[in-house]
Amino acid sequence: MAYAVRFSRYGDPDVLEVVEIDDPIPGTGEVVVRVMAAGLNPVESAIREGRFADTWPATFPAGQGSDFAGLIAAVGPGVAEWRVDDPVLGHTVRGSHATHVAVPAQNILRKPARVSWEVAGSLFVAASIAWKAVRAADPRPGKTVLVHAAAGGVGCIASQLARLEGARVVGTASPTSFDYLRQWGVIPVAYGPGLEDRLAELVPAGIDAELEHVGDVSLANVDSTDIHALEVVADLVADRKIVVPIAAIYPLSKVQDAYRELEAGHAHGKVVLSMDPVEYRRQKVRGIDMRETEATRDDPSRIPGPPAHEVLPPVFGHLRHHDRHKDESTDDGGPPVRTSPPRAM
Repeated sequence: MAYAVRFSRYGDPDVLEVVEIDDPIPGTGEVVVRVMAAGLNPVESAIREGRFADTWPATFPAGQGSDFAGLIAAVGPGVAEWRVDDPVLGHTVRGSHATHVAVPAQNILRKPARVSWEVAGSLFVAASIAWKAVRAADPRPGKTVLVHAAAGGVGCIASQLARLEGARVVGTASPTSFDYLRQWGVIPVAYGPGLEDRLAELVPAGIDAELEHVGDVSLANVDSTDIHALEVVADLVADRKIVVPIAAIYPLSKVQDAYRELEAGHAHGKVVLSMDPVEYRRQKVRGIDMRETEATRDDPSRIPGPPAHEVLPPVFGHLRHHDRHKDESTDDGGPPVRTSPPRAM
């Protein structure tokens, strides 16, 4: 049994629904991936709301989602390099928010073993935009780069890529995100009115390059076969040279809630759909905390603990306050509760 997110009219997250679909069958040159995790991106909200209806009209019922990671479930004719159960990550066009997706074989690459499913499944759009923006900015030692929305999914990757090239990075964010940005060496500055004055005081010598990276909507609509940026960033993540924080993880059935959190604009890092999440009663951790690993940068002699995303189970996104009390008051000490749709064997 396969399931996918669909919407039949433009609107807010309430138009999204999870529906049963026929099991995808791979065509020539294609593979079917059993999705383990799929990321959310702001451009998908814009498309669903109809902001690009004149340029890229939706054919209803429409799917959504570009990023994914999972295991190959079937291989089509003409595909020799992949086998069933190979772990992969990649991208598709308006279709990754599903339990299974058929994609051209050139749209995937092997998932590095040291990259979690949640991170791998949310990389393509953010990695592609960040990589292209940083390459165009040409950061280097002695240069100062301004990254807008530095606490977001694209901004956090772009900031770290620029830092790897030796540049000084200033990132715009709300004051509540300042400590978050400092964890990877970004100098925070509040966005909004008066930004130019604050930058002049913070960086008297001026900014050498400015990264807006508002998002290339074509990434969610054009089936590009060039995944060089994805491969580069995935390898950097695997080598622990950059960190891709996961702000929240939701089951497929809670896709509406996942988009509400994304569209609130306060997520630190990526919001991800997991196809087989488990919620543990009295679970306190609702996202991945990078501070334990990053703290070792201040004390190189300290032996780092394992990355949180390797030792914590997948968990739901943030619960409302009264939901937490409800869960805790009715806890019977039973086993974990699995709530995602059933998956075909």
